[in-house]
Amino acid sequence: MTIRISTYEHSKDIPDLPGTNIFHSTELFQVLEQTPGYRPVLLVAWENDTPIGKLLCITRRNARLTGLRKKTYAYGTGEYFNTSRKADEIFGNFLSYFTIIFQDQSFFLEFRNLEEPLFGYRYFRQNGYFPIRWLRVRNSIHHQTLDKWISASRKRQIARGLKNGATMDIARTQEDIEAFFNMLRKYYAAKIHRYLPDLRFFLSLLKRPSEHELGKIFLIRYKNKIIGGSVCLFSQNTAYLLFSSGMRKTYPLLYPGVLAVWNAMTYSRQQGYRHFEFIEAGLPFKKYTYRDFILRFGGRQLSTRRWFRIRWKWLNRLLIHFYI
Repeated sequence: MTIRISTYEHSKDIPDLPGTNIFHSTELFQVLEQTPGYRPVLLVAWENDTPIGKLLCITRRNARLTGLRKKTYAYGTGEYFNTSRKADEIFGNFLSYFTIIFQDQSFFLEFRNLEEPLFGYRYFRQNGYFPIRWLRVRNSIHHQTLDKWISASRKRQIARGLKNGATMDIARTQEDIEAFFNMLRKYYAAKIHRYLPDLRFFLSLLKRPSEHELGKIFLIRYKNKIIGGSVCLFSQNTAYLLFSSGMRKTYPLLYPGVLAVWNAMTYSRQQGYRHFEFIEAGLPFKKYTYRDFILRFGGRQLSTRRWFRIRWKWLNRLLIHFYI
């Protein structure tokens, strides 16, 4: 039987589909649909009238220093169900279709956060993608004590921050999220390599009714002022940290950046999640300040890949020969 692929550009048109991966869910589609600067497209593979896989594709407009550029990417390589076919065979169909419909619309095509570094290798090669080594940091948070692997210095910082008056909270109102967003925007303004979504992305996490928990915004307060915070999405048995920041220069003795992560980890453990993953561990440079920061929470560094394709064919061919 042949595989048929359908494209959904509006959440109201998406049928009920199986699956538990938040990064390929209708719920995340609806959040992105309401966020300016994003255009989600859901690809669904069918065998006769049975859905056997789905892949959420995200196109983002970027008006930074490089000018107006579009990037289309996916977290992972899709989700598969209801079939005896191999997942990579279905993904091969997804990837060919994805490349055809987005290669002329976007400057970059990217697949990130691959669970299996070698998954779909030959299909990426066939479609003209090149890989770059990337790192992931994952914490196991299901031990008897959450701080089992945390460094001694990190434990002292958590204890001191709480002792000095910082409190950990969860965003419950629009005013909380707006104050958190303003703080986060100041932090990310100097970081050109990181993209911060519009405020409506964060508000939708508060307002989005869902059968399953989609995400949470965690806050650090001092004298009723928000001085730090973090954002997590939840999928299956893992919490994924999307953003975090703290006013460490203004409140150095409260360690708001450290507590922002600790708050998210504590909540995730209480809710029964087994793993906590930092979504951005970066390239495998020897020195990377942020990775040093997150590794002190006791996580394990894992090697993976990201696959890229660039619209400029001459540069794409050059990079394919360089990286493969």
